[in-house]
Amino acid sequence: MPSTPRLTLTNALALGLMTFALFLGAGNLVFPPQVGQQAGTDVWPAALGFLTTGVGLPVLGIVAVAVSGGGLDRILSPLPRWAATLFGLAIYLSIGPMFAMPRTATVSWSMGAEPFFGQASSLDQTLYIIGFFSIAVTLSLMPGRLVDVVGKWITPLLIILLVILAGATVLFPQGPLGSVSPQWQDAPFAQGFQHGYMTMDMLASMVFGILIVNAIRSKGVTDTASLTRYTLLAGLVAGICLSGVYLPLTYMGATSHLVAPGAGSGELIPAYVNALFGPTGNVLLAAVITLACLTTAIGLLTACGEYFHGLMERVSYRTIVIILGVLGVVVALQGLSTLIQVSVPVLSALYPLAIVVILLSLVRPFLPHPGRMFNAALLLTLPAGLLDGLAAAHLLDAWPALSTFKEALPLAREQADWLMPALAGIGLGAILQFIPSPDRRTETA
Repeated sequence: MPSTPRLTLTNALALGLMTFALFLGAGNLVFPPQVGQQAGTDVWPAALGFLTTGVGLPVLGIVAVAVSGGGLDRILSPLPRWAATLFGLAIYLSIGPMFAMPRTATVSWSMGAEPFFGQASSLDQTLYIIGFFSIAVTLSLMPGRLVDVVGKWITPLLIILLVILAGATVLFPQGPLGSVSPQWQDAPFAQGFQHGYMTMDMLASMVFGILIVNAIRSKGVTDTASLTRYTLLAGLVAGICLSGVYLPLTYMGATSHLVAPGAGSGELIPAYVNALFGPTGNVLLAAVITLACLTTAIGLLTACGEYFHGLMERVSYRTIVIILGVLGVVVALQGLSTLIQVSVPVLSALYPLAIVVILLSLVRPFLPHPGRMFNAALLLTLPAGLLDGLAAAHLLDAWPALSTFKEALPLAREQADWLMPALAGIGLGAILQFIPSPDRRTETA
C-alpha cells in the first residue's frame, strides 16, 4: 500500500506561521495592553484568561474545521438550515462590516496616522478612512497573487517589530505594575476571558480554518487523522506565536500608568513606543500597523464578499465588495471606542454559542445523532448568551426579574453563567443519543 504523504518540519512550521499571520490583526494589538492596564498587579491571571479565549479557542476552532471536514457550513450542518444560516450571518457580519473590518481602519488611524496629525480634525479622519477602504476594496478586486506578495513582506516586518517591541518592553518596562481596576479585583481571569472575545479570532477560526486544511491537502495529505494532526500542529505553532505577542503587550499595559495614564484603546501602544524609542519608533510602528490592518481588511473583504455572493448569487462579487467597503467606511467613522462599546454585547451573546459549537464539533465523529446534541446544547445556551448580551448592553435594568434571575445563576460572579445551561444542554443531548430514530435512519454525521 502507498505510504501516507507527510509534511516536512519546514512545511509544518511554515503552515503554522501562515496560520499566525491569518490571525494577527487589529484586535490582537489593541486589546492585550488594555487587559494589562485594567488588571495591574493581577496581570498574570487576567492574561491567562485572555489567552484562553484569544489563543486556545481559536486553535480548537481550526482543529474543529479539520475534524468536520469542511468550512463553516460543514461545522453548522447538524443544525436546521435556518438556524445555520442565521448563525453564519451573525459570524460573518461580526468579523465583517459590523465590527472587525471597520476596526482595521480605526486602529490604523488611531495607532498609525493620528499621532502625526497633532490636532486632527474629523475631516482628516474621514478622508483617511475613505482612502483606507478605497485601497482595500481595490486590492480585494484584484488577483489574489497581489495580496500574497504584499503579505510576504508585511508580515515579516510586523513580526520583527513585535519582537523588538516585546524585548524592549520586558527589558525596559516604563514603570511598576499599576493598581487593579475595581471591576477586575474579584475575577481577573474571568475579565481577561471575556476580553479575549474582542479579538474575534475564535469566530474567524471557523472561517479561516478551511484555508489551513486546504493548504495541508495541497501537500497531498487527505486522510482525516493526518489532516487533524497537522492542523493541530499548525494551531500550536500559531498559538505559541500569538502568546509571544499577547504576553509582552499585556505586560506593557500593566506598566503603562506612568507614560500613558488613562490612554484609550488605540493610544496606549503609541505612547509606550514613544517612551521606549522616541519618535523614530512611532514612525516604524505607524507604517507596519497601517499595512497590517490593510491586509487584514483585504482578507475580511474577500472572505465576506465570497460568502455573501454565495447567498446572493445574482449580485456580483464586485458589487458586494464595494457595498461592504462603503459599509466599512460608515461604521468606522463612528470611532474605535464606539465600535468596541457596541460590539461587546453582540460578542457576549454570540461567543457562548460559538464555544459550544466548536467543542461539540471536536467530538462530532463519535456522536450517532449529532443533530440532537447540537440542537439541545444550543437551545439551552442561547437564553444564557442573550442574557449576557443584554447585561453587557446595560439593558437588564429595565427587567428586574431577569436581572435577579441572571445573578442567581451558578458562576454569575465569574461571568460564566452560560456554562451550566450549556452543560445541561450537552447532558440532554447525550441522553438523546441513546434514543433510536423512528425511521432508523442515521442523522448527518
